[in-house]
Amino acid sequence: MLIGVPKEIKNLEYRIGLTPAGVAELVRGGHQVISQKNGAASIGFDDEQYRQAGAEIVAEPSEIFDRAQLIVKVKEPQPGECRMLHPDQTLFTYLHLAPDPEQTRLLVKSGATCIAYETVTDDDGGLPLLTPMSEVAGRMSIQAGAHCLEKAQGGSGILLSGVPGVKAANVLIIGGGVVGLNAARIAMGMGAKVTIVDRSLHRLKEIDAHYGNRLSTLYSTTETIEKQLAISDLVIGAVLIPGAAAPKLVTRKMLKLMQPGSVLVDVAIDQGGCFETSRATTHEHPTYTVDGIIHYCVANMPGGVARTSTLALTNATLPYVIALADQGTRRALANDIHLMNGLNVHKGMVTVKAVADALGYHFTEPVHALQSDILQKAG
Repeated sequence: MLIGVPKEIKNLEYRIGLTPAGVAELVRGGHQVISQKNGAASIGFDDEQYRQAGAEIVAEPSEIFDRAQLIVKVKEPQPGECRMLHPDQTLFTYLHLAPDPEQTRLLVKSGATCIAYETVTDDDGGLPLLTPMSEVAGRMSIQAGAHCLEKAQGGSGILLSGVPGVKAANVLIIGGGVVGLNAARIAMGMGAKVTIVDRSLHRLKEIDAHYGNRLSTLYSTTETIEKQLAISDLVIGAVLIPGAAAPKLVTRKMLKLMQPGSVLVDVAIDQGGCFETSRATTHEHPTYTVDGIIHYCVANMPGGVARTSTLALTNATLPYVIALADQGTRRALANDIHLMNGLNVHKGMVTVKAVADALGYHFTEPVHALQSDILQKAG
């Protein structure tokens, strides 16, 4: 199979879909790889490393989208990239379609097969291709929030750890999943007072059993969140409903409960954000202020530590890329229900119910979408 690796074009996005080591694995397996010139030079992977791994270097992304059977990216395709896709291609990347009607429309129109990292599952009920970036984003959320709390950044001028004789900051984490736990780990390491709220009692028991009195756990209700907002200096939005838009758990009205200069970091912004006042920002302009509250809503947070993120992501995605290349898309999907769960769009059909419901599309079961495509070809 011919695999294409284009350079990411989202604002200040330096990650790439395959490292030279990943390219070498595919080439050893008998596949061809074309990679865009200077695709990862800024994070220490130059074109010569890709050539030595066996990749062909091309100058223009259009050549990759024209020739490749499988396109491996990191971030959701931008409109120009969507328009270059064609029905015989498979796109493997993060998509986050539920809050993005324009991307969904263009992918449906393209006729391509689009598999989203964030909805691939595993035997444990986890999301193995979302996990590494959730780990990165969770850890980054605290360092980003700590920076935003500095007075020069518009924050309240509070140090997370405090100092002897001055109390530590209060950090509220909404959601006890991978993002939330990684945020808690860094916040506790920095000496902050941490509270996690979640609606899963089972999850809260797990967190309590692991961390004990090093942090507090609370069952998530509107009243609980309101009370915590009033005493929190930094709030991390770490809510995830796989494939669906994030629920709005902090309304604009609730911001008035918070102290001026407090900070909201919305890690759920890829799925539309879990704060009503959230809107996607970039690493170039990461924050804005609403009612005196600093909002950090960068939609590609792990891109800020692009080398670490690329290595962590490709460690997770490479086995699936190899499966798609070795078996072909249709057979790889049919042979792995967890990869099948990653199928979001196929030949103009939306195959994730949460996306279809959010955006008003007819939902087609992934298996039925593949079967109907076969029947159409046979007919």
